[in-house]
Amino acid sequence: MATTYLTRTFGSAGGGVFKWTYSFWVKRSSLGEKVITGARFSGSFNGIIRFTSGDALEVYDYRNSFILQKITSRLFRDTSAWYHIVVSNDNSVASPETEIYVNGVKETSFSTTNEYSQNETNSFNNDYPNYIGQTGASSQYFDGSMSHFHYIDGTAYDADTFGETDATTGIWKPKTAPSVTYGTNGFFLKFENSGAFGTDSSGNSNTFTVNGTMTQNIDTPSNVFATMNSLGAYRNQPTMTNGNLTLTGTGSSTTWNNTVATLGATQGKWYYEFKITGGSQFLDIMIGIINTSKATNPTTNLYTQNGSCYYYGNDGGEMRQDGGETFNDYGAFAQNDIIGIAYDLDTYNFNVYQNGTQIVTDFALSSNFQDGGIIIPSILVYEQSVGSANFGNGYFGTTAVSSAQNPDDGIGIFEYDVPTGYYALNTKAINAQEYD
Repeated sequence: MATTYLTRTFGSAGGGVFKWTYSFWVKRSSLGEKVITGARFSGSFNGIIRFTSGDALEVYDYRNSFILQKITSRLFRDTSAWYHIVVSNDNSVASPETEIYVNGVKETSFSTTNEYSQNETNSFNNDYPNYIGQTGASSQYFDGSMSHFHYIDGTAYDADTFGETDATTGIWKPKTAPSVTYGTNGFFLKFENSGAFGTDSSGNSNTFTVNGTMTQNIDTPSNVFATMNSLGAYRNQPTMTNGNLTLTGTGSSTTWNNTVATLGATQGKWYYEFKITGGSQFLDIMIGIINTSKATNPTTNLYTQNGSCYYYGNDGGEMRQDGGETFNDYGAFAQNDIIGIAYDLDTYNFNVYQNGTQIVTDFALSSNFQDGGIIIPSILVYEQSVGSANFGNGYFGTTAVSSAQNPDDGIGIFEYDVPTGYYALNTKAINAQEYD
């Protein structure tokens, strides 16, 4: 949702002028200043919830000066995880405190603290235009995913109202139907209707208008899918968009752009797809896997790190092992080809599919992949090459797959048939494979 946002202007201020609660889940795609939500009348009158340029969480209300400003000491830089954020306010009391919770835990340490005064008019529960994913200033967008977005008009709730700890995993998870009173201007956006993402499920019909192109993602707080890792320390990372699933080379001459995924495994059978979409060097893409315990030199290209990697590609159809050693030529890429990678960490084999047809069968992984290290997808793009990964979320960039094939466990959506016994890289499937 990097250039996508939602808007709604309420006809009047909220019924509980001094009491309100926000609750939402977000997954970041990039770091730096990113606005999550806010209410804005003008540059002089606005309330904002955002990540700062330094990746702290900030809540502020500016009405010619800051009447509320709280900036957490803690930073939030994990682009592979969902954060549940609750901001709860009641400034009708004698000593108001705007409370901030992240994943069920109340934030208590702040670099900046300035609370509302009692009964002070605020921007959040006013009749200003409301924004989700933007501020009203066109350059300030959220970049990432959102889920279960609640706004409560007239009641200050804590985090336990909207989330709970899973008894089995110990992980904080959403309550899908919390017991709340939304109030006049309250709303609940599930983002479940791909044709109407702004639909309000609170019963209030406070539906938002979608601006730009929003895509649905089955990556949820309850089940996280792999993406490419924007925080990887490897040499020359590509530009990442569309939730860190579309990769674009930096354009530098004779430069490989290296990246790895956010999830991996030590055992089991795993499948993902990569669509080659364009660029002047679209044939020069390497798609494969890497052993993170062996790839220890972040200053060199991943394909040169002996004993750590297997790739298919590089000017069409070559298998490359470890330090750039080339094996059989399996035929050239074509633009818009979809390459399927299926790797077996139980028998240590590597398989490749081109547009659904198997072209590499049980290519043996070396003993370097049998040391218990975490094996993760790795993709290298050259110069201005462009392509998009599908780890099971059902999209190549913003284009949905056309055939919607599923793994055996039903978790994940792919363009082509998933080989029997292979699964999409997501936390539910990994936990089932690793710990059953």
